[in-house]
Amino acid sequence: MRPLTRAAAFALGAVAGYAADARFADPRRGHPVALFGSAATRLERRVWRDDRAAGAGYTALCVGAVAAGALALDRTVGHRPLGRAALAAAATWTVLGGTSLTREARTIGRSLAAGDLTAARERLPHLCGRDPSALDGQQIARAVVESVAENTADAVVNALTWGTLAGTPGLLAFRAVNTLDAMVGHRSPRYGRFGWASARLDDVAGWPGARLTALLTVAAAPEPRTAWRVWRRDGSAHPSPNAGQAESAFAGAVGVRLGGTLTYGKRVEHRPVLGRELRPVTVDDIERACTLSRRVGALALGTTVAGHVLLRALFGKRRAQA
Repeated sequence: MRPLTRAAAFALGAVAGYAADARFADPRRGHPVALFGSAATRLERRVWRDDRAAGAGYTALCVGAVAAGALALDRTVGHRPLGRAALAAAATWTVLGGTSLTREARTIGRSLAAGDLTAARERLPHLCGRDPSALDGQQIARAVVESVAENTADAVVNALTWGTLAGTPGLLAFRAVNTLDAMVGHRSPRYGRFGWASARLDDVAGWPGARLTALLTVAAAPEPRTAWRVWRRDGSAHPSPNAGQAESAFAGAVGVRLGGTLTYGKRVEHRPVLGRELRPVTVDDIERACTLSRRVGALALGTTVAGHVLLRALFGKRRAQA
């Protein structure tokens, strides 16, 4: 029996890690992403200044440490196929959040379906950063569908995309980038300058995965033509260079209107409407969005496995010809 190639070992590990996320979701305690966040917070207290250069150094140090550590581990186990597969499985399970995403969304959906608006409002901050205090049931349902769309890209497809391109180090480095963006990349008096580098790096790192998310959403949609039309027309209208790709494709795929006025604490945003000709979101659309998210995640896994094996084969062939 021939030993597993490096590409096949990664592919096997990615499938196992995806299965672990589907079965167990995120670990409740000791999650590596949470540990990274704690370390990054301690470092921030030491190096914070209201300055872009300080923020750029902080971002480089945090992401660089994760990438270097992942690369060292990958090289250490690289000659042992099963060890490489196990490392890829652990990394994939660490970076994915698709099951936790849909569980949270469905929990809010059940509260809305039962008419428990208070419970839905209390749970919404687990999914997104909006102020739920003044939202009615329809607005909460819309926020959930939009969050499912955006986080399908961030919590699933983007990470797998970097796994395709760079294997296990790519998976972990992207999660570090995305976590830093969530921590310091938002606009606020403290992070307006310090978090600028983290936000811009997340935009760059998320660019390919956001477009892939939209394409896979079209492929998984009940009405692909509508999903394609809304995505191509409205995807670039969103203020984020990446979030609008997934949200507009989801709008067309689910058949609903997204976007409009959003409230984040004291900050109010008036965003363009995505899928303006479609109907408003209802509570039932939360389940439709979750089902779509799982389909997109499965397609992303298949793309990752096939893409990584193909890229490794092409790279090996070029090296042999050099």
